[in-house]
Amino acid sequence: MATGLYLHIPFCRHRCSYCDFNTYVDQDGLREPYAEALAAEIRARAGEVRPVAHTVFFGGGTPSLMSGEQLARLVEACRSAFALPDDAEITLEANPGTVTLASLREMRALGINRLSFGAQSADPGELALLGREHGWREVGEAVATVRAAGFDNVNIDLIYGLPHQPLASWQRTVRAALALAPEHISLYALSIETGTPLHERTRRGELPLPDPDAAADMYEHAEQVLGDAGYAHYEISNWARPGRACAHNLIYWRNEPYFGLGAGAHSSSIQRRWWNARRPADYIARAAAGPEAIRAGGIELAHEDIDAATSRGETMMLGLRLLEEGITHARFEARYGAPMTTFFQAALDQAVGEGLLTVDAVGARLTERGRFLSNRVFRLLV
Repeated sequence: MATGLYLHIPFCRHRCSYCDFNTYVDQDGLREPYAEALAAEIRARAGEVRPVAHTVFFGGGTPSLMSGEQLARLVEACRSAFALPDDAEITLEANPGTVTLASLREMRALGINRLSFGAQSADPGELALLGREHGWREVGEAVATVRAAGFDNVNIDLIYGLPHQPLASWQRTVRAALALAPEHISLYALSIETGTPLHERTRRGELPLPDPDAAADMYEHAEQVLGDAGYAHYEISNWARPGRACAHNLIYWRNEPYFGLGAGAHSSSIQRRWWNARRPADYIARAAAGPEAIRAGGIELAHEDIDAATSRGETMMLGLRLLEEGITHARFEARYGAPMTTFFQAALDQAVGEGLLTVDAVGARLTERGRFLSNRVFRLLV
């Protein structure tokens, strides 16, 4: 099994209208003490699950707001505490307008080798609806600067299924993204989350809820166009050039161990899940208690044990998101000591009968119909 490290950077310049992540604005003064607290947690967690980590993912928030020195401190802590290989995939999320050629060269020198940009849309009105600060020109400039800094692995995130979004607008966004030639593209249907400004606007009747039929048409269009452009649709929401699938996210989808480090971050050792204190100031104060206190759970907000049945169901549900790989019989039996049919025969038979799943000598995978009705399959399994 591989092990991944997720480092949460909760700071943003501006909070987007759809965002319900653990992020904060106007807390710039906490960045330095937060970096120190995060490095302390990394050092304290060394060796708790596995001695070697295989990937690092700086997520947020906006990790590109951190200084080069702060990022260097965190990368070095990861290399030291978890024997991170020199060629490990290290991803950093960034917003257009928060990177420069100089900052990107610093990142590259640290071993950060994959950048992920939240582009979301090429339409100015849609960007305004989402509360994004950038325009599409800034996306293009950011990608060009990344290339000049020597990066050859770039992801672009896009969001579809917005209120009032016509298919033609989505088609233009997909074309604009392809013109930037990223190695990886992630497409997410807009979800209206409670407590967000978009939720409040839909609650008041100012905006309609997303139309699932329109979103399905957009997804189908993107699937066709990206496939024609040479991108492999390897996960329900993700497309990649050959060899450019996100190694870190594959750890999640294969239900392998990961450490979530930082405020509000979640971790899993497969048998146990836990999550940290959410607010940066609280997290910093808890980390200051020292490594013994961190290892004793002082930085955690809560945890839960994962029984064998839950683990099996989650492995099936997550693994089936991988459209090409799916759940292989060999991987499942090696983990649980028995074939998947021992636990899921009735559910598999029903999903196959409904045309949602293919089961063969290698394993189980969603059919094309199953990709659009994946939640139906997942409900059968968990």
